[in-house]
Amino acid sequence: MTEGGNPRARKRAVRALGELLPTVLSELGLTPASHGVRLLQVWDRALGSELAPHCRLEGVRHGTLVARVPDSAWMQRFQLEKPRILERLEELLGEPAAHDLRFRIGPPEPRATRTRGAPDRSEPSG
Repeated sequence: MTEGGNPRARKRAVRALGELLPTVLSELGLTPASHGVRLLQVWDRALGSELAPHCRLEGVRHGTLVARVPDSAWMQRFQLEKPRILERLEELLGEPAAHDLRFRIGPPEPRATRTRGAPDRSEPSG
């Protein structure tokens, strides 16, 4: 069977592309985008399985990571964990992730966004 028809080979190729993406973006002069991709790749691991479901990375603004948490109780917990999270991010990235980490309260943005022009299924039709 050829490599193109082998599902295992395709999975390896996709994984390899994901590992190459930060390098390609950097070579194209898109270093901030590369940094963002790398942050997204390690974010859940840096938080750990207990915290990750309750915090969504929104982005980096002026060197500060901005993340969203569901309520004030979780915000307090994440504030206490902030030094450990930043340390773990630096460990996973091999460089400082940012100079600060800030949390905002609110419903998390969906991981997958709606396609432009697609109907919003939350609104009743008709």
